[in-house]
Amino acid sequence: MFRRLHAVLAVIVMVATLGALPGMPAAHAAPRTVTVATYNTEPFVITDGNVKYGFTIDLLDEIAKRTGWNYTYLDAGNVQGILQAVSDGSADLGAADISITADREQRFDFTQPIISAGLQIMVPANSTERAEPGLVDFVKLLFSRTMAVWLLAALALTVLPAHIIWLLERGNPGSMVSRRYLPGIFEAFGWGLGILAAAPFDSPQRWPIRVVTVLWTFVSIIFVAYYTAILTSNLTIAGIKSQIGSPTDLIGKRVCTEVDTTAEPALDRVGVGYTALPKIEDCYAQMKDGRFDAVVSDAPLLAYYVTHDGAGLAVLAGPVFKDEDYGIVFPSGSKLKEDADAALLSMQDDGSYDLLKQKWFGAPQ
Repeated sequence: MFRRLHAVLAVIVMVATLGALPGMPAAHAAPRTVTVATYNTEPFVITDGNVKYGFTIDLLDEIAKRTGWNYTYLDAGNVQGILQAVSDGSADLGAADISITADREQRFDFTQPIISAGLQIMVPANSTERAEPGLVDFVKLLFSRTMAVWLLAALALTVLPAHIIWLLERGNPGSMVSRRYLPGIFEAFGWGLGILAAAPFDSPQRWPIRVVTVLWTFVSIIFVAYYTAILTSNLTIAGIKSQIGSPTDLIGKRVCTEVDTTAEPALDRVGVGYTALPKIEDCYAQMKDGRFDAVVSDAPLLAYYVTHDGAGLAVLAGPVFKDEDYGIVFPSGSKLKEDADAALLSMQDDGSYDLLKQKWFGAPQ
């Protein structure tokens, strides 16, 4: 009798232990077929023939191990297609690279974030190449506001000493300036230009003027050196193609993004004009052909592209902006959401989530 009781207790303990092991379906979870709305978006969902893989697919497979779910995939075309399928009941859940937004949370239920993301800018790899400044750049600089400001400064540095020289030198025997104002000022002005160029026409005769000459020579040397540095810097900048490092730098540029994504309202708020194409891959191809100066999209998508198909063709520009998270979306009130959250917590506890993230996005920097 007692042996049978011990045997029954042993079986119960063994079943309970197996049910609690990480990666094992919960004891109460009955196998069930779940329809998942998704679409191809590397590296989250990739389809090769009848096989799907990617970060989101691997994540769903791990969830299935813990819930007993079996999946039927529905190709929804894009994020809006996923949300529509979940809304009208065509799918039990949606998963790909779906951003959790305040508007969407009013209409759907989301799991805890499956990955932190945000928006980023991608530009052609050659967009930051340096070009030698040419004649056009020089002419633009010659008639620029910078040049006008410095010419006015040079005029002040010659007119002021011209008046000092004329006042102190006029009427002196052998003076280099006339006693009369207009001819005397012009003569002193010529002397001031000579000082500015470190080559005065005549040496002043009186010692107070020589003191002024020495002081103004030092001022002129500093002015000319600084003036030359400013012009050189402006010519160098003119020789660098316009760089993009933040959303405001996109104003006036040819920008592409994917239609019906969170990038559109973000660009609208900054006042950036853009073209929205059906798929982000269309933006990649057209930027490669030179039709766009930049692509704005989710940071993980762009990071994956520049290290794979876009290696050597495109680079990321500037930091991630408009931080956001991705989640798995369910109809409002879905009981499946609780099972998915529990599975995600289990993955975090046993380390399988970190391994999965490292597989697709590398080790944290």
